[in-house]
Amino acid sequence: MTKQMGFIFDADMCIGCIACEVACRNENNTEGNIRWRRVSRLTSESFLSNSCNHCSSPECFRVCPENAFTKRHDGIVLIDSNLCTGCQLCVNACPYGAPQYNFETNKVSKCQMCYPRQDKGLPPACVEACTTGALTIADLEEFHDPDAVPTIEGFPDIRMTQPSVAFYSVKDRKRYFLNR
Repeated sequence: MTKQMGFIFDADMCIGCIACEVACRNENNTEGNIRWRRVSRLTSESFLSNSCNHCSSPECFRVCPENAFTKRHDGIVLIDSNLCTGCQLCVNACPYGAPQYNFETNKVSKCQMCYPRQDKGLPPACVEACTTGALTIADLEEFHDPDAVPTIEGFPDIRMTQPSVAFYSVKDRKRYFLNR
């Protein structure tokens, strides 16, 4: 049986506190311009917490001339920094802004869904830090909720990469089902 870990984000519950972003930065010791998780304002009343979406068809994987990207047995997309030459093709190809170029190391890094924590039975740091429960994870092969939608307003087009993320949003749920 295949497994595809992914994030579940409830836009109606996110208050934009950036606890997830800070937890990610602290857990992974990223600094400077490196932001593996980013909270941004979608509308005057809603936010998006976004990171690598560990896509089913990742563009970073496809365009990397060094084959630095791999996919684990659970669908988590990893980058081997030893293979990365810093060409930034993945940075330009990813519609979600996940690969982050480090000007000091001349390498690219990205969210790895805190796989060392998950391997120990712990949730990713961003999920653990979310005070409202707006951010969770699930095996998307087993996650079937008719109230969840594959995209929300303000999220990049999902057709090419098939991101491993599901959303909850009353407003976008209505729009998604009306436009099907």
